[in-house]
Amino acid sequence: MKNWTEEFDRLLPLLGHRNWILVTDQAYPYQSAPGITYFDTRAPLPEVLARVATSLRNSAHVKPIFYTDLELGALTEELVPGIDAFRAATRAVLPADGVQTLPHESVFAKLDAASKLFHVVVLKTDCVIPYSSVFIELDCAYWDADREQALRARLR
Repeated sequence: MKNWTEEFDRLLPLLGHRNWILVTDQAYPYQSAPGITYFDTRAPLPEVLARVATSLRNSAHVKPIFYTDLELGALTEELVPGIDAFRAATRAVLPADGVQTLPHESVFAKLDAASKLFHVVVLKTDCVIPYSSVFIELDCAYWDADREQALRARLR
C-alpha cells in the first residue's frame, strides 16, 4: 500500500479552485459524503501540515486559503497541556498574515456546502488536541478576483 504522501502527490494535480484539503486531529469525523477522501497519516499534525503547505507553495495551479478554528486561540495550557508548543509548531508552518479564523461550526458549514459539489481531501493525523485541525480552501494560483471582476465588466 502506498503511503499518504504518494497518494497526496497523485491527487494534488487533480485538485483545483474550490477543492479543500483538511489536516485534522484524530477525532475528526468520518463523514458520509461521497466527495470526501480520507488518509490516515499516523503522523504529527505540524509535520503533515508542513508537507502539504510545501506542496501547495510549489504548485503552479492552486494557492491555499488557510482557516483555523477560533476556539484554538482560547485554549490554555491549563485546559490543554502542550497547546502552546502546538500553536508555535503550526505558526511556524502557516503564513504569518494569511490565516483566517472562524468559529468551528462556521468552518463545517463551508465544508458541507463545498463537499456537495467539490472534492475534499482529509488527512487525519495522530494529534489529540481539540480544535487543532487546519482547513485549506484551494484557490486558483494564476487568476485573481480583480482580473475576474475586470473580465466580467468587459462581458457586460
